[in-house]
Amino acid sequence: MTADPRTAPVELADARDESRFGGKAVQLGAAIRAGLPVPGGFALAAELVDAVAVGDPDAAAAVARRYERLGIPVSVRSSGIGEDTEQTSFAGQHLTVLNVRTPEGVLDAVRKVWESGRTESALMYRELFGVEGEPRIGVVVQRLVMPDTAGVLFTRHPMTGADERVIDASWGLGEAVVGSLVAPDHYRVSRSGAVLERTPGRKDVALRILAEGGVAQDAVPEERVRAACLSDDDLSQLQRLAERCEAVYGGDHDIEWAIQEGTVFLLQRRPLTAGARTSGDDH
Repeated sequence: MTADPRTAPVELADARDESRFGGKAVQLGAAIRAGLPVPGGFALAAELVDAVAVGDPDAAAAVARRYERLGIPVSVRSSGIGEDTEQTSFAGQHLTVLNVRTPEGVLDAVRKVWESGRTESALMYRELFGVEGEPRIGVVVQRLVMPDTAGVLFTRHPMTGADERVIDASWGLGEAVVGSLVAPDHYRVSRSGAVLERTPGRKDVALRILAEGGVAQDAVPEERVRAACLSDDDLSQLQRLAERCEAVYGGDHDIEWAIQEGTVFLLQRRPLTAGARTSGDDH
């Protein structure tokens, strides 16, 4: 394994081959090269993920060493090959593991992501959309953002097609939104930045990072349950993020974002599919 440079982990910015690293990794790599605010990390090609999954010790050692160089809490996300196109989105089909803090934890998360691509529901989804062949799953390992607020942003209305931004947001990690743990705040913003709608949700739980790894679900104080979690400045920053994604990629986008201490991060982006709804990362 380690003698072949193709099977070594690569900097996320260097993930360029979608047939090896998957669409998510390649899109995030392009975003980093374009100067978009993407948390740093590294990417694993599908052949390296396969090797880790079947217990190859050289593959495991290569991934563990690369994580040790990063040395911080990370998220481990799938990057399926041949998925998340303008026609199909595999959102919700594959696992994401948050707040991983050890080399052993990263290896275990990679195995779990590999397994999630082979569940009955994931295989049925592939069949439904005509994705042929054995599942091939790349993996993205990124620095974990510990957000004050997070959520999803559609650069065009996903249901009506209106030329406006649609944003759903909640306190803490965005998985509370994409996993439907809360009724998020809902915002519509025009291309000029004018707020068209600001509807408070019921954000009664938030996901909290644990020092020992993993996350916990906490109750939100009553005074914050229906309080708007995004300020006008936050909405302006998200509008600028949408504009920058359109400039880099073209087309319409389904974006996951997080805001930590006033800084907006792009966590992932996929093409906006027809009939999209508020669902985000793989769970």
